[in-house]
Amino acid sequence: MGTSSYSLITTRREFVQPPTTIRALGDAIESGTPATAARPHPLARRTALERAILQTVAYADIFEYPLTADEIHRYLIGMPAGRGTVRGLLSNNLPNGLTRSGKFFTLTGREHTVETRKSRMTDATSYWRKAVHYGHRMSHLPFVRMVAVTGALAMDNNADGDIDYLVVTEPGRLWLCRALIVGLVRIAALSGTELCPNYFLSERALVLDERNLFTAHEVTQMVPLSGLSTYQTLRSLNRWTDRFLPNAIGTPRRISTIEPSTRRASKLFERTLRSRMCGPLERWEMNRKVRKLGNRGDGHAEAAFGPDWCKGHFGDHGQATLARYAERLKVLDG
Repeated sequence: MGTSSYSLITTRREFVQPPTTIRALGDAIESGTPATAARPHPLARRTALERAILQTVAYADIFEYPLTADEIHRYLIGMPAGRGTVRGLLSNNLPNGLTRSGKFFTLTGREHTVETRKSRMTDATSYWRKAVHYGHRMSHLPFVRMVAVTGALAMDNNADGDIDYLVVTEPGRLWLCRALIVGLVRIAALSGTELCPNYFLSERALVLDERNLFTAHEVTQMVPLSGLSTYQTLRSLNRWTDRFLPNAIGTPRRISTIEPSTRRASKLFERTLRSRMCGPLERWEMNRKVRKLGNRGDGHAEAAFGPDWCKGHFGDHGQATLARYAERLKVLDG
């Protein structure tokens, strides 16, 4: 696949034990590979869990996002643990470096982020209504097989006003599908709603080989709006996320999903666009947009374009996040 961030071949899965030091995990995050360590003695397990909790809160702090006890459990980094175990430690022996404010846990000195999170949670309610409305409309378009909300809104932490989506399409028609969705984006913009479907994959490119803590969070935090079976396939093909976030199983929140459209008109449109005569149209649209987006993506490692993917991540947000996380770990370990 050349420069693609995706592969159709799954790699060998390895069981990775929890990191034994904060510095070890920091080095692992910078290299994009989880740290390995020998299985801890039971008497040391509590200390290992305290470290994992601190690392988990430190990662969320990058986004000014204090965590509840259940969220710490779900997104606990590098260490499987029961929910009761995590809750018990947070209730009875709060790790050094953490502060509790009501139901939220923050790094000490970062208590003001609780108000930031509460404010963004309030704002997220209206964004979710729009996200579901337009996500369902996307799912009725030809060749759409899954629509999921990603990014900040998936965590009720939207700070920039747009709504990010990941869209899975039928193979061979990704770029025509994207063109139809861009039309919907422009319609939404007329009413002041900013949609950002910046990640498209075809059904034959669901195995991600960009494997790091940031991508693991993106996969486990996404909220499917349609195509639940495709979502489940994507999650099962990317079980490598368990090495980073072993407790983040299933969808993060309950939203009723719908199946991609079975409307007669939509199916008729699909059959028309699936015909051999429309093959050149797909290639023309892909070549046209890859030239345009490719020029924009020069110098951005996280942007990638091809027949089965369109990843318009021009800000290299993942790399910047991992760098900031590594810096936090060095300070905490100092």
